Amino acid sequence: MATLLVTGGCGFIGSNFIRDVLANEPDISIVNFDALTYAGNLANLADLESHSRYRFVKGDITDRAAVEKALEGVDGVINFAAESHVDRSILDSGPFLRTNVIGTQILLDVARSQKIKRFVQVSTDEVYGSLGATGLFTEETPLHPNSPYSASKAAADMLVQAYVHTFGMDAVITRCSNNYGPYQFPEKLIPLFITNLMRDQQVPIYGDGQQIRDWIHVRDHGAGILAAWRKGKAGEVYNFGGRCEKANLDLTHLMLDLLGKPRTLIKYVQDRPGHDRRYAIDCTKAERELGWSPQMTFDVGLRETIDWYKANEAWIKNVRSGDYLKYYQQQYGSR
Repeated sequence: MATLLVTGGCGFIGSNFIRDVLANEPDISIVNFDALTYAGNLANLADLESHSRYRFVKGDITDRAAVEKALEGVDGVINFAAESHVDRSILDSGPFLRTNVIGTQILLDVARSQKIKRFVQVSTDEVYGSLGATGLFTEETPLHPNSPYSASKAAADMLVQAYVHTFGMDAVITRCSNNYGPYQFPEKLIPLFITNLMRDQQVPIYGDGQQIRDWIHVRDHGAGILAAWRKGKAGEVYNFGGRCEKANLDLTHLMLDLLGKPRTLIKYVQDRPGHDRRYAIDCTKAERELGWSPQMTFDVGLRETIDWYKANEAWIKNVRSGDYLKYYQQQYGSR
C-alpha cells in the first residue's frame, strides 16, 4: 500500500483526483493536506470522511512544521496546492508568491529531508505564455509567463527542476490546459457562466471573446497525474491537454444554447491586462511515455458538468455566499 500526500486536495482538481484514486486504485491511500482557503471546500469530499484509505489534515504548505508532520510515513507527494486565479494575481500577487513559490520550496525541502520516493508538481500551460494562430505548446517550449500567477508557477517549476539537478530528487512536473468538471469553484469561466446562467444573470466576456483555450476534463487530467506518478521519469515534464480548442465566445454561445438562455445575457467587459490570446497543448509525449490519452469528449463532458451543477444547488449556494461573489460584483457590478 502506497500513501500519497495530496496538497490542496479540497480544491477542484485535487478533490476530483482523490475521488478517482480512492475509487479505482485499491493499492493507494491518501492524506489530504489543505489550508482551506476560499477555494478549498471540505464539502467536496464530505462523503469520504469515513473512508479507510483517506485522512484529512488541515495545514498550510508554507508551515514547515505542519508539512514535516504531514509527510511522516508518506511515499509520494502530489502538489496541487496553489493560488490559481489570474485576475486575483493581478490585484495582489503576494499570496501567489507565498503559496506557489515559498510553499513549493518548503515542500521540496521537507520531502528531500524525509526521503520521499516521488514528488509530482502540478503546474499549468500558462507558464509557456501565449501562442500565435498556429502551433502547440510542447515540453520544450521556452517558459514565458505573462501574469503574476503564471510567473509564480514557472518559478515553482524551476525550483523543482533545480532540486532534481542539485539534489537528485525524484520529481516530475505536469502542465495542463484548462480544466472543467464538477466541484470547480465558480470564479473560473465554465462554472461561473453555468451558475450565473442558471439564474438568468449576465456573464462577463473579456474584450472580443476570441481568446482560445484548450479544454480537458478534470478526470482526464487526474488520470495523467497518476500516470506521471507511476511511470514518469525524474526531471521530466509532461503536458496534458484535451485536444479541444475553443474561443471563449464560442464556448459561451454553446453554454447559452445548452441552458436555453438568450445571448442578451452576455456582458462585454474590459479585457484583462496582458491577456494571453491562445493556449494549445501537444500531449504526444504523455501519450507515448505514460500510456495516457484524454478519454472524455468535450460535448459529453460539458453536458455532464452542466447537469452536475443543476443537481447541486446547495453546493452552489454555499460557495456563492462567500468571497468569490463579492469579488466579481466589485469587478463587473451587480448581476
